[in-house]
Amino acid sequence: MNYCSTCGNPVEQRIPDGDNRHRYVCVSCETIHYQNPNIVAGTVAVWQGQILLCRRAIEPRYGYWTLPAGFMENAETTMEAAERETREEALAEVTIEGLYAMIDVPHINQVHMFYRAALVDGRFGAGEESLETRLFAPADIPWDEISFPTVRKTLELFLADMESQQFGVHVTDIRHPMAKRA
Repeated sequence: MNYCSTCGNPVEQRIPDGDNRHRYVCVSCETIHYQNPNIVAGTVAVWQGQILLCRRAIEPRYGYWTLPAGFMENAETTMEAAERETREEALAEVTIEGLYAMIDVPHINQVHMFYRAALVDGRFGAGEESLETRLFAPADIPWDEISFPTVRKTLELFLADMESQQFGVHVTDIRHPMAKRA
């Protein structure tokens, strides 16, 4: 951020009085510009024991397989975002069965939330952001072509839960390999 969205003057990074983090602060009007993590919402959509994956048609990770997911928009809930992203990327309607995984990714300022879901009628296709979509049996998941660590972690948890038929809510994080744990 270089300029204040309130008055157009330059901003600087500093710790405002009463705060404990660096923020962008306008040098003229003193407006504090807070920046917060982005939320990625998606689904682990299942049809007859198979998991729906999308091959990405956009960067980052073009050509790799992912769960249908994307950035949450303003004025929607995380569940609505997950349903919308599944509709946009996989042309699929789902019934949400509950929150499944929440994964903090602090080194890129994101929180990824995945919902367990069932395909409504077994129909799906490739939306604009997908090269193709497919249902994968657990044994056929293309592990070497999975797009992101959060998707891999969610799939690993889901397959373990499929075996036990006990689906909980998983809360975890994925940190940059060089990050120190608190």
